[in-house]
Parts: sequence; C-alpha cells; structure tokens
Amino acid sequence: MADTAVRSGTTEAPLVLTTDAPRTLSFFDQFTLWGNFGISLFGPVTGALVAAYTGSLWKGLLAVVVGCGIGALVLGGAAVFGSQTGAPAMASLRGIFGRRGSIAPTVLNIAQNVGWATMEIIVISQAAVAVTSERWRWVFVVLAGIIATTMAVRPLGSVKILRKFMVWLVLAASVYLFVQVLGKPVHALPQDGVFGFWPAVDLAAAGVVSFAPLAADYTRHSRTNKAAFAGSSLGYGLAAIGYYALGVVAVATLQTDSEGVITALVTLPAGAIALFVLLVDEVDEAYANIYSTTMAAHNLVGHVDRRWISVGIGVLATGIALLVDLGNYTQFLYLIGSVFIPLFAVAIADFFVVSKMRWDVSATAKFRWQPTVAWLIGFVAYQLVNPGTVAGWSTFWTNVQQWLFNHHPVPTWLGATYTSIVVSMLAAVLLGRIRRPLDN
Repeated sequence: MADTAVRSGTTEAPLVLTTDAPRTLSFFDQFTLWGNFGISLFGPVTGALVAAYTGSLWKGLLAVVVGCGIGALVLGGAAVFGSQTGAPAMASLRGIFGRRGSIAPTVLNIAQNVGWATMEIIVISQAAVAVTSERWRWVFVVLAGIIATTMAVRPLGSVKILRKFMVWLVLAASVYLFVQVLGKPVHALPQDGVFGFWPAVDLAAAGVVSFAPLAADYTRHSRTNKAAFAGSSLGYGLAAIGYYALGVVAVATLQTDSEGVITALVTLPAGAIALFVLLVDEVDEAYANIYSTTMAAHNLVGHVDRRWISVGIGVLATGIALLVDLGNYTQFLYLIGSVFIPLFAVAIADFFVVSKMRWDVSATAKFRWQPTVAWLIGFVAYQLVNPGTVAGWSTFWTNVQQWLFNHHPVPTWLGATYTSIVVSMLAAVLLGRIRRPLDN
C-alpha cells in the first residue's frame, strides 16, 4: 500500500499500516461476515422506527427495501476501495483528500465508531437484562466489551469463527422469530408519529451506510474486487432488509414501538432463547466498530501496533457504556447519514468515473479540492431536504430551506438520501473534469 510496504507472511491482519494486507477472504467469507454484521438487535429497533414514520405496514416494508437497497450499493462501492488499493477505509480516502485532508473524515469516523461500539455494548446489556435481571447489567457490559475487544485483536480469525459456527445458529434463531411474528394477526399502525415515506427511507439507508466507512477495513483482505462488492452488498443488504422488516412487522403484529420491540420479541414463546443467540452474535457488531476505530486511528498513527489501539478503544467504549443510556438513536442515524452518505457517494463517483480506480493512497498523497467541494455540496443538499430535529442545528437549516424555497415546503417525494447521492455524484464528476495539478 505505502512505499515502505513489505509482505506480512501471515494470515492475520497486519499490525502496522505499512505492511501489506494478506488476501485471504473469499466471496463466502465476506458474505457471511457482512451477513452477521447486518443481523443486529438494532435492526428491529430501526424497523420499528420506519414503521412509525410511515404509519403503514406495506409502506414500511417498501421503505426498508428501498433504503437498504440504496445503502447496500453505497456499501458495496466503498468495499471495492479496500480490495483495489489494499488500504483500510480512512487511509483509502487519501485518494481524494490527500494524506492531511483525510484526517477530517478520519476524526469523524473515529467519533462515530466509538459511539457505535458503545451503543452496541449498551444494547447487548439491555437485551441481556430483558432475559435476566437489571442488577447484572454491568456484568454484561464488561463481558461484551472483553469479547468484542478480543475479536478486534484477531479480526481475521474472528471472521472464520463467524463463518463456521455463528451464521448457522443465527439463521435458525432468525427463522424462528419470523415464524412467530408472522403468525400473529396484523393491527393498524399508530398515525401520530408519521413523517412520510422518504424520511423512512432516509432512516433505513443511514443504518446501512453507517458501515460504508468500515467496509475497506475488511475488504482489503478480499481476493477479488467482485467478491468484495458482492459479499458486502448482498450479505449486509439482505440481512438488514430482513431484520428491519422484522421490526416493521413486529410493530403491526405485537403492537409495540421502537423502545419496546426487543422486550416484545423476548416475550414470544422461546423468544428468550432466540434473542440469546442474537445477543451473542451482536458482539460482532461491537467488534467491527472497535477494529475499524483502530484502522481509522492507523491513518493518524500508522506505526503503532493495532492490538494496543484496539484494547484502548475497547476499554473506552466499555467504560462509556457503563455510564450512559442509549440516547437519541434516530438523530444519531440521521447525523451519520448526512455526513457519510454524500461523502461515499463522492468517493464512489471519483474512484470509478473520475480516477478510473487509480488512487494515490500513500503517505505523500496530495489534497484535491474538487471532491472536497462535492462532499460539501452533497452535505448541504441532505440538510436542506431533511434538517432533522436537533435544537439549533435543525433550526438553522430550516431557515435556509425556507429562504431558498420562498417558504414553500420541500416536496414530500424528495428524499434526502437519494437527493444527496445524485447531487454529490454529479458534483464529483463535473468538478472532476477540471484537471488536477498532478495531471498537468
């Protein structure tokens, strides 16, 4: 990857950034890995939110398919960055931002990954408490943190374990939950929290795209670009569709909401057993975020042994999980979407169309203003369509929106996700036609 790269001679992930990554992962390895990542206790929670946003079972299911489909394509495109360059995700972004410019998305990615790792550990402990007792919450937090951190220290070995064992147990538990939920009568959904179809699509897409900044951390070990794209997009996309849909259907059949959906699933016959299997599998989500935080940190301090960084990140996420609650999950997803959806739309357009899959990801890579401006344009487009509800921040973008559209509301068919993707990609391609100094 870098000028000082050497062959690692091992089947485990390199310890420092300047060592070449072994190419050991097949399509099936990556399909099962990303399938496990997509099977998450956050899936039903997000699906329940999508159901509330649409107020309809069928619209909710359609929003899940559309949102997860869009997100899976972005994820697959980002996955090819790693398989082509051999660089982890944030280091691969040197191809558009240069070595120094890549620090900005790296810092944002570290912040979101620490947040996700913390949230995963929290949701694991909450699900475990639903099966056992509140007094044991701290034990489950610590246990989840230790296991996730251990997996992050040996990431490729963890992939093999997930492929050989967990995928089959999780599949059986998933089928059981679906059979139980689908066997219940369907009830009308509440209409008091309906925001519309496209905001629900934004929500579903943001959940999937949140893994795009992690993709290359694993697909740098892929044997081929096709295996990287297909394994990540199909594995995560199909699993996310299934588990988001489980949440949508659960709202309609179990008459629950996003806060009570996990508890509602536990109360099903043998639901606690199925949830326990998913609870164990949920640790891989925390592991992924700890490991990817490590890979992002390597873009800043590439000479430090990644194992020590992983241990430090694991301790930090576990400590935060002991002290805080789940928080405002919906707005967290929207914030992730508004930053990373246009970012990776720009990166995909530049990588495949402008740069023809030839990025400089070395330590001497230079800053390029064109994709940076395109990212800013896409970010603004997202905020104008979906300002969110964060106090102060959302008010500012709502005021800008009203000024631009002369106080007319944004059309309900205009979704922030696909709008920002289209705007970002067009901006990246058009600006990319301006010759770069390196091309002269």
